[in-house]
Amino acid sequence: MIRVLLVDDQPLIRSGFRALLDLEDDIEVVAEAANGQEGLELAREHLPDIALVDIQMPVLDGIETTRHIAADPALAGVHVVILTNYGLDEYVFNALRAGAAGFLVKDIVPEDFLHAVRVAARGDALLAPSITRKLINRYVTQPPPSASGPGLEELTGREREAVVLVAQGLSNDEIADRMVISPLTAKTHINRAMTKLHARDRAQLVVLAYESGLVTPRNS
Repeated sequence: MIRVLLVDDQPLIRSGFRALLDLEDDIEVVAEAANGQEGLELAREHLPDIALVDIQMPVLDGIETTRHIAADPALAGVHVVILTNYGLDEYVFNALRAGAAGFLVKDIVPEDFLHAVRVAARGDALLAPSITRKLINRYVTQPPPSASGPGLEELTGREREAVVLVAQGLSNDEIADRMVISPLTAKTHINRAMTKLHARDRAQLVVLAYESGLVTPRNS
């Protein structure tokens, strides 16, 4: 059962998402919050698998809520998915930096929304290649000249290669094809890289790859 926390200051939005999620046998909405502070408290109380968090809210906005969840070891199993009205508003990359697993636009069709919740519950990033490229082009235009970020020196050559492909938006199967290895081996390389770089999930791994200079917009 995938346990979901809804955090949005608009009751109608929460009701719509809840009605959709309640129809699914493998998904349970455990709580609803009208602002980030309330959402943070409910996250600590219910320990959901997924927190669907609106990016603009009173009291505590989505970015700060995400940052608090990501910084709390007790909430390490909570994957934050940011809800936004715009595909690429100015806050999205900051939310990813804060520790969000990905983001969804509120006009998403129901089938894609349910698929996204399940993807996030598995720990995969909600970053399609096209979205990754747009984020990079807008927010990461001047990366450091060398790959000198913390932990990068601990990565093996194959782990570095896998991280680069993750940052380009490839799935495990696509990475396996590109590296000529099995999907399980690809997942192993990615998980080991996440551990060494202290990345919560694939989304944060993407951010670290670009901020460290391991990947640049020119080779993405």
